[in-house]
Amino acid sequence: MNKRVFGITGWKNSGKTTLTEKLVAELVRRGWKVSTVKHAHHDFDIDKPGADSFRHRQAGATEVAIVSGVRWALMHELRGEDEPTLEAVLSRVAPCDLVLVEGYKREAHRKIETRRLEAKDRTPLSAGDPNIVAVAADFRVEGEHLPVFDLDDANSIADFIERAAGLVA
Repeated sequence: MNKRVFGITGWKNSGKTTLTEKLVAELVRRGWKVSTVKHAHHDFDIDKPGADSFRHRQAGATEVAIVSGVRWALMHELRGEDEPTLEAVLSRVAPCDLVLVEGYKREAHRKIETRRLEAKDRTPLSAGDPNIVAVAADFRVEGEHLPVFDLDDANSIADFIERAAGLVA
């Protein structure tokens, strides 16, 4: 997998989205062009009932592109197809310096594991995943063999990701 891909993984409510948001802001502030891929385990929709694009999809279109002078989006209806692999999704992401991938626990890219004390499941993922290269937690982590960061220390985590992804020496 592309060395410019780095993941943020963890159990539900472990701080993945908050950390991803902070990292995007910090890395962009540093001058990097950053894209993200977010895996959702549930049915989601980015379109609104009644909108023209929604009506196109309801009519049966497999892909609908919405384009304006400010942004564009491409929606793809699976219509019974298998969920695309992360690799397939990454192949459609425009060139950038770094893609941060939120979720995708089982994929083979380098990841940082988020842990929160209040998360329902706190079973460490790092023990069973050699692609987890660091941990970010909001509590003191004992006995971990990987680098451990404070979950709120986006600057240090961004430094680590820049080095791990080969953006800096």
